[in-house]
Amino acid sequence: MYKKIVVLGGGTGLSYLLSGLKDFPVEITSVITVSDNGRSTGALRREFNTPAVGDIRKVITSLSEIDDPIKKMIAYRFETSSDLNGHAVGNLILTAMLDITGSLKDSIASLSKLLDVKHTVLPISEDRNLNLVGECLDGTIIKGEEQITKSHRKFKKIFYEKEPHVLEEVLDAINEADLIIISMGSIYTSILPNIICKKVKQAIKKAKSHAKLMYLCNAMTQPGETDGFGVSDHVKLLNDYLGFHAIDVVIASNTKIEKEIAKKYETEEQKDPVYIDYENLEKMNIELIESDLLKVIDGALRHDSLKLSSLIFSYLMRD
Repeated sequence: MYKKIVVLGGGTGLSYLLSGLKDFPVEITSVITVSDNGRSTGALRREFNTPAVGDIRKVITSLSEIDDPIKKMIAYRFETSSDLNGHAVGNLILTAMLDITGSLKDSIASLSKLLDVKHTVLPISEDRNLNLVGECLDGTIIKGEEQITKSHRKFKKIFYEKEPHVLEEVLDAINEADLIIISMGSIYTSILPNIICKKVKQAIKKAKSHAKLMYLCNAMTQPGETDGFGVSDHVKLLNDYLGFHAIDVVIASNTKIEKEIAKKYETEEQKDPVYIDYENLEKMNIELIESDLLKVIDGALRHDSLKLSSLIFSYLMRD
């Protein structure tokens, strides 16, 4: 029987991870945030009163075993002067299926079957009005995931306007997991929306008796949010939100980034490489797994999903 992995996250980072991890002999349950309110997803939420489907569509496509032309069709965005402008085909399909079934979980299962996905994809919640809120250091309140990202502010607290109704299947998956992974991605808008849920925190704490918690650290900082952060700062932030010393092991990249690429990120996106602060991680009793994990794809730094997945699988199979 395959060992069970639960991956918590959202955004592009999670999709890159799953595209490699799916090829290993493991059973994956991917848990996705549904509070995004930007671009196509935001427009569909406002028009049809739905949870966010954009990250779900990306994850399903990453896990799919179908041919690339179909994957490209699912990811295709219309460029037109009509109301379809900017909408991804997969987002429209998920919205249509949600209207038919009345259940996001069932809609995901149907699309997963259609696209030959052999793993499980779950939304953190089926709530249709799930809104993320950030309280800045000066007390300013910013509502909405897109607005939080664009603010480039440091936050005292990230929380939901209303506590989500977490799917029981999500809690069951965490309870049965052999390894729980917090994926790389924007901490405030892709990662925290999963782990700030009270029931998720409780489930992780309970699962710690038999499952390790692994964090895949971001390669670059997030403007305003994690400026100057090292690996240990990311770990500390996540542990603070979880409410206990939860993270057992962190995987971080030690790739030497070319000066031209680093300069491009610094000037165009105000992002810097996340440094590995060995001494702090040792003091925190965090196991560090480091490797040359980054590669340049179309001028952007991306994790090598196969290398990263190999490290995860090797760790999982130690026993």
